[in-house]
Amino acid sequence: MSSTVGIYVSIPFCRAKCSYCNFASSVFGDERMAAYVGKLVQEIRDTRRKSQEWSAILPASVDTVYFGGGTPSLLSPEQLRPILQALHEEFAFSPDGEITLECAPGQLQDSLLHALPELGFNRVSLGVQSFVDREAAAVGRMHTRVVAIDEIARLRSVGIQDINIDLIAGLPHQTPESWRTSLDQAIATEVPHLSVYMLDVDEDSRLGRELLAGGSRYHVGQVPDDEAIATMYNLACEQFNGAGIKQYEISNFAHSGYESRHNLKYWTRQPYIGFGLDAHSFLESHDGNAARIATTDDLPTFLNRSAPEIVTPVSQVTAVEEAWFLGLRLSAGVSLTELEYQFGRTTMDAFLPVLLECEQENFIERRCNRVRLTTHGRLFANEVFERFIGVVSSVDAIEVGTVSA
Repeated sequence: MSSTVGIYVSIPFCRAKCSYCNFASSVFGDERMAAYVGKLVQEIRDTRRKSQEWSAILPASVDTVYFGGGTPSLLSPEQLRPILQALHEEFAFSPDGEITLECAPGQLQDSLLHALPELGFNRVSLGVQSFVDREAAAVGRMHTRVVAIDEIARLRSVGIQDINIDLIAGLPHQTPESWRTSLDQAIATEVPHLSVYMLDVDEDSRLGRELLAGGSRYHVGQVPDDEAIATMYNLACEQFNGAGIKQYEISNFAHSGYESRHNLKYWTRQPYIGFGLDAHSFLESHDGNAARIATTDDLPTFLNRSAPEIVTPVSQVTAVEEAWFLGLRLSAGVSLTELEYQFGRTTMDAFLPVLLECEQENFIERRCNRVRLTTHGRLFANEVFERFIGVVSSVDAIEVGTVSA
């Protein structure tokens, strides 16, 4: 594993809850926010002790920090400062580290905007979702196209050039024509990083529950069908790649050198530690394997410290599966040579039938001993990933080469 660690800080507060959102976030008052900041600082200062309880190795050096949510930009500089101070006191920060703050357009106060460089933030991710006002309003976004464009100009005025824009394909009222409007506008902003997510329909969001129940609220009757969403996703890939914003992961596109270093840790199974509500960590264990640690997603429980973190050891079988389905998210794919080095030839041979099956269905392609999802395969990524899970259960013993975590 890497000698550095990434840090994720969960800020679960929003000004309003979007109908598509399935994260552990909500609208809370100032008292809850103040209490949460205090709990976060305490949690950060307890990290070394807790890592010993988890039998986990905690790298001392940090090279990425990501404040996500929720809407972390709702915090004031005075609230962010003690969190960052605690992190700096517990970890050594790399001088060229990537420090990201998620923001909702129109919700970045001048006081925080001008404090961003002093606080150490050098990257901002904007949750635009759509540059078409009707679509943004339909899901509860509180900004307009003009506000979103102005927010980018404000960030650049204080020296923040590394900016990401999030877009969602499949919002109510969205059509291929209106989607092209959002794509064209995103490219016109000349930000170096863009993310495109297909609408996630599940029971953890109000929009998802309404769709699954066949209801009529939240503009569900105006949600595009799966075929239309797939068409829009493919259009985004074509438009962005054609504009030189290259796809490096299923949902992410960037100019060279502007890939999200923090998110790459997730997909390449590098160490990261999460602080706050519903935060997750992935750390090497003292036995040479790894562990995943999860924090409660219930805010009162988190504030009262009435539930311990859940520590799940990563078995060799799980490690192999993760190496496949996380690595296949990347445009570079996975190296069969590296996997064989890590897990042994016998283990890799067990995947040959699945590889052949997926290749015949045009889900994957093999070139120069690397396996990648095809353009078609990206649309069925979850189905492909599921086929790799459980394959090694038939292998008597995984031949661990040198590194498994």
